[in-house]
Amino acid sequence: MYQLDEETEDDWWEVEALYDLCFAPGRTALSSYRLREGVPTVAPLCLTLREDGVLAAAIRYWPAEIGEHDVLLLGPVAVHPTRQGEGLGGLLITESLAEARRLGWERALLVGDAPYYKRFGFQRLEGVVMPPPTNPERVLGLALKRGAWDGVTGEVTKARM
Repeated sequence: MYQLDEETEDDWWEVEALYDLCFAPGRTALSSYRLREGVPTVAPLCLTLREDGVLAAAIRYWPAEIGEHDVLLLGPVAVHPTRQGEGLGGLLITESLAEARRLGWERALLVGDAPYYKRFGFQRLEGVVMPPPTNPERVLGLALKRGAWDGVTGEVTKARM
């Protein structure tokens, strides 16, 4: 049976090891990581999924901004290679986005594969620019509140603290 919990400080390195396992070396050199440096996560949305105490999947979120608009930066989300194909990533995404809505967030952003994230309601964003080098085709957004992306364009920047 799975246990879904908010990530704790004690989970940090185990989650980092999962990300290292699931993503290419140099993942922290990606443009999205520059938006995360020195910025605390949105803790209530950072989740771990365990079975019998063993970490199977994790998701994290950070705040970011586009002009005067707050935005949730989703990712990374990772599922242990031995657990992929079980729907665990989808479960984390669905549960965390529901909590984001409950907490009053209006929009979420990620850099990812449109065919995968489309099923959660994400779509390509026109006029929203991630730091380079980012393929604009992979910049996706989800309105957590109707019309939340209307008129929101510009560069994605680090959240002001």
